[in-house]
Amino acid sequence: MILIDPPAWPAWNRVWSHLVSDESYEELHAFAKAAGIPARGFDRDHYDVPSDRYDDLIAAGAVPVSSRELVERLIAAGLRHRKRPSAG
Repeated sequence: MILIDPPAWPAWNRVWSHLVSDESYEELHAFAKAAGIPARGFDRDHYDVPSDRYDDLIAAGAVPVSSRELVERLIAAGLRHRKRPSAG
C-alpha cells in the first residue's frame, strides 16, 4: 500500500510530505513514476513530495496516515533505511 504523511517538513521554502510503500520499493517507484514524481525525490526509503502535490497523490491512491504510522509501517515491513551516522 502507498502511504503519505501530512505536509509538515519545511525545506527549500516549501513544506514536504513523505511518500512510502509498506510492501516494496518496486510498488513505490511505480506509483511515483505514474504520478510524475521525479526520481531525484527518492531518499533512502521514501519520496519527498511538496505540499502542493498532497491532494493529487491521495486522489491517485496514496493513503493518508500520520508521520508516526508511516514510520511504524515502514519498520514493520522491513523497508526502513535510516541515515548512517557520519564519521566524525
